[in-house]
Amino acid sequence: MEYSITNMFAEKATEDVYAKAFAVGVETEQREQFPLVSVLMASYNHALYVEAAVRSVMDQKGVSFELIVIDDGSKDDSPTILEKLSKELGFRYKHRENKGVVATCNELLEMAKGKYFCSFASDDIMPAGRLAEQSSYLGRHPQYIACFGQIKQMDAHGNVAKEFDPRYLKSIPQVTFEQFFLGEREIHGCSEMLEVTAFREMGGYDASIGQEDFPMILRLLHKCSPLPVVKTDCCHYRIHGNNLSAANSVENVDFLYKNMLDTVECYKNHPLYKKARKLWKARYFSALTNCSKREALKRLPELASATTFFWLRTLKLILPKRK
Repeated sequence: MEYSITNMFAEKATEDVYAKAFAVGVETEQREQFPLVSVLMASYNHALYVEAAVRSVMDQKGVSFELIVIDDGSKDDSPTILEKLSKELGFRYKHRENKGVVATCNELLEMAKGKYFCSFASDDIMPAGRLAEQSSYLGRHPQYIACFGQIKQMDAHGNVAKEFDPRYLKSIPQVTFEQFFLGEREIHGCSEMLEVTAFREMGGYDASIGQEDFPMILRLLHKCSPLPVVKTDCCHYRIHGNNLSAANSVENVDFLYKNMLDTVECYKNHPLYKKARKLWKARYFSALTNCSKREALKRLPELASATTFFWLRTLKLILPKRK
């Protein structure tokens, strides 16, 4: 992958430039030629939420940053809203035909000028201070190319949970490749911050897989395990019924878990590959039972394994569906 535009900037950028950008901080975040952090937002059909998402990013203080938004062929009013906001707030914005989330993330990565970047969904809210805290952590710990943080769930109306999601708190202080590969510790894809150059050198997002965050995290951990997980509030993750990750339909479950299994296949030479494949198949089956027990039964021969983990999940076939 070529990065001609950003390489042009990278040739001129030095640690001193980034240090100055960090020091400038509060008032000139969007006017720095060399922002410390690039926030990359792929927008798609989130007209109800995208303005709040953008403003939550643009309200960040204490660090030089840029926001870059690509609307990936939205069919709602998102392009109109984003065009107006870009003129008002001064972030970089591009609207084009639909190419999918992975292609959009790679395009955004190519445009990034920062030393670090984080991706951010167009229906979530970025808590105050997130960019400053994570970039400061990475600056103090140069041995790490990435760090992850915490999330709080938020409903469609913007009501935020009081506590962090406990699944990700359990991952403090760090996660290894083996722990993530086997589902023993979890990382939320909306909580990352990582070095732009390092991720470009790794090839960016895997274009052969239709999902962006799970393959990215596995690749990072495979190369640089372990990686730190901090207690920074990184994202208020909006649950609104149309989230792909909510896995509330057979179609969504198939998309998520087939991509996860494709990702696991990339590590078929790893000693834990067979165990990991059985585990993710069991999770696939479990997710299917949540939305269609009939479909789960139909897929049982394909997803079954002689493991306690799997057979415990079959109990969901006879238990009442959770509301």
